[in-house]
Parts: sequence; structure tokens; C-alpha cells
Amino acid sequence: MFSSLKERTGAEKLQHPIVVAGLVVLTILLGLLIAKGGLVIAVALIGLFPVIIYFNRLFTDPRVGIYTVVILGFIAIGLTRYIRNVPFGLTVDGFLVLTYVAVFFKYFNTKVDWTQANRDITYLAIIWFGYTGLQLFNPEALSRTAWFYAMRGISLYSLLLIPLMLMLFNRLRFLYMFLYLWGIFSILGTLKGLQQLYLGPDFAEQFWLDTIGGVTHILFGELRVFSFFSDAGQFGAAQGAAGVVGLLTALNIKGIHNKIFFLIMGIFGLWGMMISGTRGAMIVPMIGGITYILHRKNFRVIIIGSLFLALVYSFFAYTYIGQSNSQIRRMRTAFRPEDDASYLVRLETRRVLSTYLASRPLGGGIGSAGDWGKRFSPQGFLAQIATDSWYVQIWAEQGIVGLVLHLFILSYILIKGSFIIMFKVKEQELRGILSALMCGFTGIMGASYGNGVLGQMPTGILIYSSWALIFMGTQLDREYVYLVSKGMNPWSLKSKT
Repeated sequence: MFSSLKERTGAEKLQHPIVVAGLVVLTILLGLLIAKGGLVIAVALIGLFPVIIYFNRLFTDPRVGIYTVVILGFIAIGLTRYIRNVPFGLTVDGFLVLTYVAVFFKYFNTKVDWTQANRDITYLAIIWFGYTGLQLFNPEALSRTAWFYAMRGISLYSLLLIPLMLMLFNRLRFLYMFLYLWGIFSILGTLKGLQQLYLGPDFAEQFWLDTIGGVTHILFGELRVFSFFSDAGQFGAAQGAAGVVGLLTALNIKGIHNKIFFLIMGIFGLWGMMISGTRGAMIVPMIGGITYILHRKNFRVIIIGSLFLALVYSFFAYTYIGQSNSQIRRMRTAFRPEDDASYLVRLETRRVLSTYLASRPLGGGIGSAGDWGKRFSPQGFLAQIATDSWYVQIWAEQGIVGLVLHLFILSYILIKGSFIIMFKVKEQELRGILSALMCGFTGIMGASYGNGVLGQMPTGILIYSSWALIFMGTQLDREYVYLVSKGMNPWSLKSKT
């Protein structure tokens, strides 16, 4: 009996009386719903099918959740300009949690293998999240709601994303997909920025400028380009990192098509950084370049690279070439802080904070400073302080204890990751690509001194993912050697090792 059922075709199964009856009932119910709800219900039902297909793919392959999170990291904030009063930023949290649910369902009948996530970088994420969790009990904190919103970018995303990356993206083909996804949306980001610069903002962007963003994004009649990012500072730093990662990947990866794509990514990334008018973003390619030179362990490369960086510094610090261009003119002030009034204001702000925090080693509470402070505890002292720097924000909200712990974790990742790249990864191509990811991170570390970029989207999502990929360097190296020994392309999306 069962064998005969298995041998039936799909058309024959549909002719079964129970199936036919079920389809008739379903058709009647759908007809009644559409008749009662009209066009809205009809469109909703049509839209339901792609959603069902998406969730089917997500629970079949949880990596779909990671791809979704990376994409949302780029576009979620921009979407809020078009669909107001909808917290798209929270969708990142939702899809991270959904991805964990998908992992549990995928391995429902077997034990979930956490071995890949059993690494020091996971424990660092747990320690950092644990400290930020203790900040809930900080007696100086004025709002627990602010803690929830601010904590997500500070520690929650790294805690959720790093183990997922270690478990699900532990093959070369997923590193390849991650880089391409980063490149595609970075190119689109610059194209959107060019539209804003040369054609003008669209209706939603203009409304945002007229109501909120104009104060910081229209300076002396010039637009600071922000693309579909949260602001120009985030756009400039993220595109600077994309420029570094793209150019260095193009320099190392094999295959003419790969080289062309990542070269375009690098050029568009640096172009986007330039048109953002973000002075602090200039440090990203500078520090990223220095990191790459040190990773190469080549005296000739060190000399040539140092000379090139010296020329770039001299161009901005000691010449007035291109001064008529507003973007170059603004970025040049980053190399001449004595001429920058905002830099002097920042120094005064840090002096005031040092006095305030002298008796508060745990800080004033997460979410008490900056925009979150103005929203949830505007009466607080820190809400009146502009914490432009990521490190100043950590210091103000989590005290000297939190700042030291945070800097220790970042330094550990930098040193351990560089050691893996320089001494553990043997294949030159892979070593260069992982070095590109590390250079993007060190560049962002430098930019975070002047702007609060590290914990924001998409930078935080990209950097946390890069950490996981770098710490899997020796494992990826072994796979690379194996695939090459079998005559296979290590970047093939079809390789199943």
C-alpha cells in the first residue's frame, strides 16, 4: 500500500477526494476573505507566499538569517526615512534570534554542535555583554529603557552574531559570499550618495533634512552625503572600511572577475568616504594601510607603503591642493586640528567629563549620554554632553572600568587576529584577504576615536563578522590547502568540504 502511494505522481495525489475537498474549502475561505477585506486582503495574501518561501529557506538553511542581518544592517536605518514610526532597527535583533531558532529546528532531532563556537572570541563577547548587563544595576543610571536600546549595538549584536558566524560561516565559500555581499551594498551606498550630491535628496531624505538632519548635514550650504546610512559620519567611516577591504582583497584574490569586482568596491568605497565630508573617516584608510604594511612582513613593502602614506598625509596637512572642493576642504581640517573649532570643543568636553567621572568608575549608565540620553533621560547631566567619540561614549556611560575592559578586548582581537594572519595562515591569497578584513577593523578603531561608529549599523555587523572569520583563519587555511590539492577552486560556491 505504502509503496503504491510513493509511486503516484503529484497530479494523481491531487485527485484524491480528501485533497480535492481540502482545496475546495480553502478556495471558498480565501474567496470569502477577499470579498470581505477587498484589495488589501488580496494583496496581503499574495505577499504571504514570498514570506512563506523565505521562512522555508531560513529554517532549511539558517545562513539565510545571517545574509538577512547583513543586508538589514545596511538598509534598516534608511528605511525609517520612508516608512516612519516603524523601528526597523529592531528587525536586526529579531532576525538574529530567528536564526538561532532556525538552528535549533534544523538540528531538532540531533544535538546542536557548539564546538565551532567554543573559541576565545566567543568568551570575550560573553564577558563584555556580562559587564554591560551589570550596568542595569548602575546606581547612576536614569533609564532602564535607554539601557535596552543602547546596549544592543554596544554588546548584544556581537554576542549573538559571533557564535552564529563561527558555526555557520566556517567555510571558504561563505567568506567569499560575505565579501561579495559587503561589496554590493557598499557600491550601492556610494551610488545613492552620488544621487544625493548631484541630483539632490529625494522626498523622504529632504523631509529628514528639514526636520532632524539638516543641523548636522547641511554645513555652510553644502550637503554632507549620508546615502541610506544613519548619518554622514557612519557613511564615511563604513565606506572608508569598504574601500580598504575592497582594494586589499582585489590585490590578493585570484581571478580576473574577482579582482575587477573588488577593485570597483574599493574605488567606490573611498569615493563614498570622500563625498561624505566626514573628516574622521580619513583615518580609516591611513590606519588600515599601516596595518596591511605590517602584516606583509616585507621590508620593501614597508618602505614603499610608508612613503605613500607620508605623501597622502603631506597632501592634506601641508598643501592647499583641491581646496576649492568642499569635501577635500572639510577633510583637510582633520589634519590641522589647531584650525578646527569643533576639535577644541571636544577637548573641553573631555575635560568636563573627566571631572564628572572622577567619582564614578562605572560611568553614568548605558544610554545616559548622546541621543539616547536626550530621548529617555533629558534631565541627566550626560544627556547634555555630546559624546562624538565611541570611546568617550563608553567612558561616559560605563566608566573607566568599562573603557579599560573594552580596550583590552579590542586589543586582544587585534593582536591575536594579526598573529593568526601573520604566522598561522600559510596560503598567501587567504592571508591577504583576512588581512584586508583586519585592516578594515583597525581603520574603524581609529575612526571611532572621533566618531561613534563601531557599534552602529552596518559597521558593527560587518566588523563582528570579520572578527569571527579572522579567528577561523587556520581552519579556513586547511580547507584552502585541501581544495587546491584536489584541483578545486577554493572560492567555488559548489565546494562541499
